[in-house]
Amino acid sequence: MSAQLAVRPRRYVRAGLFALLTILFAHPTSAQVTDQALTHALDSAARVHVDSPVVPGVSVAVVRGGEVLLQRGYGFVDLEWGVRTPAEGDASYEIGSVTKQFTAAAILLLAEEGRVDLDADVTEYIDFDTRGRSIPVRRLLDHTSGVRSYTEMPIFGTLSALDLPRDTLVRLFEAEPFDFEPGTAQIYNNSAFFLLGLMIESLSGQTYEDFVQERLFDPAGMTASYYCDEVAMRDRRAHGYDVVGPERLIRARYLDHLWPYAAGSLCSTVGDLVRWNQALHGGRILSDVSYREMTTARPLEDGSPIQYAMGISDARRGDTPVHGHGGGINGFVSMLAWYPEHQLSVVVLQNSTAPPGAGSLASTFADLVLGPIPEPVARPFSGAMTELAGTYRGPARGQAMEIRVQVVDGRLELEVEGSDAPVVPVHVGDHTWVADGVRYMFRRTGDGISELRFMGGSAHYVLKRTGS
Repeated sequence: MSAQLAVRPRRYVRAGLFALLTILFAHPTSAQVTDQALTHALDSAARVHVDSPVVPGVSVAVVRGGEVLLQRGYGFVDLEWGVRTPAEGDASYEIGSVTKQFTAAAILLLAEEGRVDLDADVTEYIDFDTRGRSIPVRRLLDHTSGVRSYTEMPIFGTLSALDLPRDTLVRLFEAEPFDFEPGTAQIYNNSAFFLLGLMIESLSGQTYEDFVQERLFDPAGMTASYYCDEVAMRDRRAHGYDVVGPERLIRARYLDHLWPYAAGSLCSTVGDLVRWNQALHGGRILSDVSYREMTTARPLEDGSPIQYAMGISDARRGDTPVHGHGGGINGFVSMLAWYPEHQLSVVVLQNSTAPPGAGSLASTFADLVLGPIPEPVARPFSGAMTELAGTYRGPARGQAMEIRVQVVDGRLELEVEGSDAPVVPVHVGDHTWVADGVRYMFRRTGDGISELRFMGGSAHYVLKRTGS
């Protein structure tokens, strides 16, 4: 099925939205005027986002403290019937990997009760052949286990539509080689969270669905959230669409929800996800100790930092901490973010897989509320940049990553395999360079530079030098 929506001229761009705020904030007569201006700018950004033939609809929420700056829906939840997204924003969507923070919270609740030790080997709780490796439970929670992710295995495309025992999938990824030794790198990993779901069921004696409902949804007041089901009827459920061309959508490809499971099978609304943020980050779900565990990233075995804690980021937006997670699943993309210093929740749920996606709109919202992210401060590089030049290669998500580093006109350029244009990063100190939120750290061993670390979000790829 193709879907064509009327495309209005893009009269607004992000710069225009900031201009609107500047004008209205220059001489505000009251806090109400300021809030009205901000709400208008947020609303304009959302309207621009759905001004596309491949973005049927979105539901959004921007809530600061107890103040709702924006919470509503835009566009359509069903293109075939022309059903518009409820203005209240209370349509439910598949939230994909936003599910992971619920799984992490469930494991931490079991840890509080003494039923699981985060530092114990996973084989104490589940049947999984680690081939002699030690994998602490916590290494499943932060994508540093090295286990192969099933969503990157070609066979999963066939398996995803079949109704089979869950251990069928476990046996398949169990037989795959490890991407790296546990704790030495970080590659986004759905297999790890699949195993955590099995662990929750084994230790609690409940289904994953029932445990999440009883121990997480109910305490948080999330009355419209549930475990997704590809055949069940649900009131106010958005229908998802996959992108197959610049202006063409099809209905979301079939996916049996046996398989996303604890890695990505929850459904929710923007209102419920705001309630979750307020409950989780407000101390109503976990103890203080467990909450710090969940939201504090632990370094790799060699001390290298990462920006992902347990099912949620431990990152910074400029100088501002942010805990959040995006999601992508057949027909849907999502983003849930929490800015603790500002008690700010940002939620975007979109019922198509079209770029730039929910994360882009969520970033625009954050820019409007908090101001633009400061540019990284460039620092002089005291070494010889020519020493960094060469080709670096190593495992990444689903495939190897290769980066060719060269010096052009006195500046460093990085050619990432598969990218259209070279990356020109800024040196920020300690052999670390930054571009578009990604950090590139060169590591020296022995007599020269031997590694390039690619670090961003839930990625810490270790790329080895292969030539000059």
